[in-house]
Amino acid sequence: MAEASEHELDCALDLMRRLPPQNSEENLASLVTLLPDLTEDLLNSIDQPLKVSTCSKTSREFLLCEYNRDSNSYRSPWSNEFSPPLAEATYPSSKLRKLEIAANEAFDTYRELYFEGGVSSAYFWDLEDAFAGVVLIKKVGDGTRRMKGAWDSIHVFEVQEKGRNAHYQLTSTVLLYMVTNKQELGHMNLSGSMTRQAEQDFIVDDPTMHIANIGRMVEEMETKMRHLLKDVYFGKTKDTVNDLRSIESLAKIKKQQEIQREIALKLQARQQ
Repeated sequence: MAEASEHELDCALDLMRRLPPQNSEENLASLVTLLPDLTEDLLNSIDQPLKVSTCSKTSREFLLCEYNRDSNSYRSPWSNEFSPPLAEATYPSSKLRKLEIAANEAFDTYRELYFEGGVSSAYFWDLEDAFAGVVLIKKVGDGTRRMKGAWDSIHVFEVQEKGRNAHYQLTSTVLLYMVTNKQELGHMNLSGSMTRQAEQDFIVDDPTMHIANIGRMVEEMETKMRHLLKDVYFGKTKDTVNDLRSIESLAKIKKQQEIQREIALKLQARQQ
């Protein structure tokens, strides 16, 4: 029975990887209806596009995810308060909260430099003899030029401190979709998701160096995944279009074919 459930979960996760990420909420709801016994595993394993909320105290936007949720409330990284308020909630320790504040300011600058807009959030939580966190970035296209889309990146990390050294484990997921509806192209939907992992060791002389180390790993991972997505999705699309329709003029193609036939006849004559 356990093997059957594991197989069903693998099939469900494989199916979700092949479906458009912008429809993941509806698709996940359908899977939960079909496989109610796997509800918890599905909710914990499937990343969904991030949602945006506004902090009631600071009026700054922040992102919602499982890592800043407690019951039905979400914690703002700017005010450290839950909305709606909770009588009993879990917060990061005071030491970790200072790092969380610094991380949010740092990644807010990173987001503005690299994405020129969007929303970012960072959340930290305490572990036994360690700590972990997540960095979230969301950028939604403005719909100009009859194109809309979104980039959602989720970077979950764990940090193990060993004296002056620290070991970092990073799991990054990117959800990307772009939809166009132009007269010359028609309706086109490019979408997909990708998950990658990385581990690194850094020397830490001061707790604030964690922010720089995590930032370096996130930056390198996003650059790597952006290039991979470009090669996988846009490269394949370009190859498909070129196979379906040549970009060369008909006259040039005919001339090339005549030259090829002429060379083939000369080679055949020499062999005789």
